[in-house]
Amino acid sequence: MYKHHHLVITLFIITLPCLLTAQSRNQVIVKDDPAQKRVNITVGGKPFTEFIYTDTIEKPFLYPIYAPNGQTITRGFPWNPQPNDPTDHPHHIGLWFNYEKVNGLDFWNNSYAIAADKKKQYGWIRTQKIVETANGQQGKIVYLADWTDQQKNILLQEKTTFIFSAGNNTRVIDKITELTAVQNVNFPDAKDGMLGLRVAHELQLPVNETKEYKDDKGNITKITASKDPSETGNYLTSAGKEGDAAWGTRGNWCMLYGKKGNDLISIAIIDHPQNPGYPTYWHARNYGLFAANPLGQKIFSEGKENLNFKLAKGQSATFRYRIVISSGKERLANTAIDQYVSDFTK
Repeated sequence: MYKHHHLVITLFIITLPCLLTAQSRNQVIVKDDPAQKRVNITVGGKPFTEFIYTDTIEKPFLYPIYAPNGQTITRGFPWNPQPNDPTDHPHHIGLWFNYEKVNGLDFWNNSYAIAADKKKQYGWIRTQKIVETANGQQGKIVYLADWTDQQKNILLQEKTTFIFSAGNNTRVIDKITELTAVQNVNFPDAKDGMLGLRVAHELQLPVNETKEYKDDKGNITKITASKDPSETGNYLTSAGKEGDAAWGTRGNWCMLYGKKGNDLISIAIIDHPQNPGYPTYWHARNYGLFAANPLGQKIFSEGKENLNFKLAKGQSATFRYRIVISSGKERLANTAIDQYVSDFTK
């Protein structure tokens, strides 16, 4: 009995430093910097991401976002342009959440590129307060924001919680956003929404032909065919859609993976069964826009479906997403994603 007890104590003493080292390596520290209007998030002392909530940009966003191997997964332009960055769609910045049509206002496409006399057609999300931050095996940010017109009249009040966690080769961001209508609010079916991520050019899919994209106001963005061999991305959805075929299809998750640095980087976005419009449509473009749009059903279904989501004054809706980022010699396995789905949707 004594020998067995002694063995247990010995094993505990041997394994305890390993456990403490692993916990320390994946410890998430969240530090608010009100003067700079940003919150810094690190894992084991290494950068994970920043939450940027300056009023000089038309929405709050996470940027940059780092994979576990230290490579950034986000395009630098327009916040911090990097070599070979595409410069299309200046409203694509980091990871953000908004929508193209909210009571006639376009929140999605607003950026510095919109002329002053056109700004009245666009909405603005203004962060009001960082309510809470927390450190530990999970880091946390809770903030409040207002969705407004250019005169600062409020359409929606937003409460968002970010939860950050990490494994040895993974980073996880859970985003839970509650929108409460201050007035009756309509979200007519539209292509551009809601959770958006603009990835580094190495992770976008090869663009084989020049194409023009038009928004609902007739503004045209031209994406030229690329000859950059470093662009190695590919999409895969839970429904088995791959590459360009992922766009405009439904699935409870979609993954983008490609090589940056010496590793394959995988980014999986997971939808939640309680979200409106579940399973979401994937607005996943080859040029680096990776978005989940549960409300734009008419365009994606070619008119077979219509949602036209609405919130009456005082009514709320919650949108929950999990973003999993991994790096290594292989892409994130489907079975691993399914486990993340299970854990997220319990």
